[in-house]
Formats: sequence, C-alpha cells, structure tokens
Amino acid sequence: MLRFAPSPTGDMHIGNLRVALFNYIVSKQKKEDLIIRIEDTDKQRNIEGKDKEILDILNLFGIEYSQTIYQSENVRFHTAMALQLIHDKKAFSCFCSTEWLDKKREEAKASKKAYRYDDACAKLHPELVIDNTNPFTIRIKKANENIITKDRIKGEVTFKPDDVDSFIIMRQDKTPTYNFACAVDDMLSDISIVIRGEDHMSNTPKQDHIRGSLNYAKKIEYAHLPIILNTDGKKMSKRDDASSVKWLLEEGFLPQAISNYLILIGNKPPKEIFTVDEAIEWFDLEKISKSPARFDINMLRHINHKHLASLEPKELSRYVGFADEEIGKLAKVYLEEASTTKELKNKIKTIFSSKEIPQEFKEATIILIDVIKSAPYFEAYDDFKKYLMQESGLKGKNFFKPLRYILTGSGNGPDVSELYKYLKNYIGEIVK
Repeated sequence: MLRFAPSPTGDMHIGNLRVALFNYIVSKQKKEDLIIRIEDTDKQRNIEGKDKEILDILNLFGIEYSQTIYQSENVRFHTAMALQLIHDKKAFSCFCSTEWLDKKREEAKASKKAYRYDDACAKLHPELVIDNTNPFTIRIKKANENIITKDRIKGEVTFKPDDVDSFIIMRQDKTPTYNFACAVDDMLSDISIVIRGEDHMSNTPKQDHIRGSLNYAKKIEYAHLPIILNTDGKKMSKRDDASSVKWLLEEGFLPQAISNYLILIGNKPPKEIFTVDEAIEWFDLEKISKSPARFDINMLRHINHKHLASLEPKELSRYVGFADEEIGKLAKVYLEEASTTKELKNKIKTIFSSKEIPQEFKEATIILIDVIKSAPYFEAYDDFKKYLMQESGLKGKNFFKPLRYILTGSGNGPDVSELYKYLKNYIGEIVK
C-alpha cells in the first residue's frame, strides 16, 4: 500500500503534485493500492473546501486511488496507541509549561546548541503522574540506539539517539502531533513505501521510532525527493506563482504537460515528451537525482506546446471555447506563436471580437467590411481576395493590412491565405 498525504491548508504545490505522481506510478509498478490521506488534524490551519480541491486536482491529473481517509477519523486509534506506550513505560506525561520550554529553547540558542528536551518529567513519582488535573502532554521516550532508514534515493541513512529527543506525541488538548498521527496511520494502512519531499527527512527517525516503540515489525521503505528550486536557485515558495498547480492550470498548461515536466526534472527518461502511462514502464525511483531540481517555466512552455500540438483538432478546439474541427485546425496554425491554451484562446477570441483598427487603415477598413458583407461565399482564398480587390478598388498595403485586421484583429501573425481555409465558414460572424 502507498499513500499520498496532503494537508487541506492551501493550494496544492507542484512539489506535492510531484509526490502524488511518483506515488501513483510506483503503486502501478508494484501493483499495490494508493490511498489518499487528508491530514486534517490541525483544525486551526485547515481551509474549508481545500480537501475537495485536492481530490479534484488528483482526478484531473488522472491519479487513481482506492480510497480517501481523513486523519481526524483515526484520533481514537492515536489515543489508544499513546496510552499503550504509557502502559509499556515507553512514553510519559509531561507537565512542563510552554513558558518553561520556551525559556529552555532560548538558553540553548544563546549557548549555540541544538535544543533537546531534558527529560525533566520522564521520572516523575507515580503519584504526581496520576494527578492529571494540571495540563500535560505525552512524550515518547527517546531512542537508545541508532535508527537506520533505507531510502531509495539517498541510500541508507543513520540517525543517532541524540538526533531524536523525547518529543511530544499528544498535545494538551488530547490531539496527536503530526509525527505520531502519521506514524500510526502508516502502520494502520500497512504502507510499504513512503514517497515524499526531503523536507520530511527529519520526521523519518521520529516516525520509525514511534512504530518501533509500538513493536511494529514491518520496516517501511522511504524515498525522499529533492526539493524544487525557483529560477533564483531558492526553494520554491507560495510567493512563486508557478509553485501553485491551480495557477499553472489557469495559465493554460495542460495536466498531461505538467505531469510530463514534473516527472522529467531530476530524471533521465528515454524521451522528452511522454505520458504518465508511458512513464510507468520505465520510471525508477533509484535513478532520481539526489540534487535539487530547478523549475524552468520556459521548459514547461516547450513541453506544453508539444502536448498541444499532439491533440486532435476537435479536442484542441474545446480548449479555446469551441467544439469544431475547423477551429481546432485554426488553433493549430496559431501554435506557431502560442504555447498555452490561455494564449491560444486569446488569439481565437480576438478573431471573433470587435477589432481595434489603426487610424491609418480605418477608412479602407470601412470600405472592405461593406464589400465583405455583400460578398458571395468563396471556397478559395485567391478568389475571395480577387473579388474584394475588384469591388473595393483597394490594393497593396491599403488592402492587405485592413483585411488582416478585419479577419484576425492583429497587424501580424500567420499568413491570411493559410487562415482563410479555416475562417471562410465564419466570415459573416467575424465581420458582424
């Protein structure tokens, strides 16, 4: 079993989508189910509707999963496991106040040392522990031996006992902390491999320690993906528009192109342009680069252009607001100067909208429009052009420039003779 575990606290980041894609691909390769676990235990940070938005995006990208689990529904199991650890003397109640712990952190900072909880409550007298009238948290006892993790990308990673102190597993409000809920849920779902971003690496020994303390015998594998950097070489954040999957979709990037790009970066595929189904055939976690991947919007535009060009004309036409093969063929022509559906849509929209005509061509434009409105249907552009020139008396620049503006709304672009074959059935609507 594999899992993708997003939090409903904001827009889906491209790093999250990349994790979801890799989990989906590996689940198909291993012929194991993929579950979606919405990690919603932090009620204060949850944003209403974000869980549905996450699932909608996964569906849009063709990421199939067997079920959706909400982490908050597992709190009874988290509580039971915490009590079991206390019963087995592998966890303890901690009555240290937030103010006291903050003071200890500041002291460690002033001494330029990493803060570690000093186990002040680990050996309290049983009578004190029974008195639960004061607020308390539950801490798991620190590890007493190295924690060794097998990572499919980074290799074997060893964490020393001092790397993992007696950390909190249940808060004062009786809700589980992230690491405890995550570790228990992975155990309950019988997860075989956890694929996630490398920013979770520090959580790994804690989660392994939790399961070990619960006598869970199965050893979970990991694959921590290197982070994605922006054009400045810094970690992509919410301040980078392109970090948001929603923004990329709104800008006109196809789901299949975004998937192609996210699988491509930090990888060495057999070809540049491919589908997710094709990637399932050759994808190998162990061949992912250990170095951070750099996001290049121009490379994504290039890949998006290739995917747009591969669409059938009628399918392409739907992306620009039509369901017509001829408009799809027209859009194909405009792919010479557009690489997103947003740009294509604007090109086609300009053709069917009111035109802004430069002052020098306005008089000629009025003459041409009157002639076009009364002109018969012409199959060939040369016949259409010949008729207009003859009836209008215009020629040269005073004919071709106004005609281009009338038909396309732009002073430059693809050759009008090439466009006419796809516009001829819409001339009446274009010059209305």
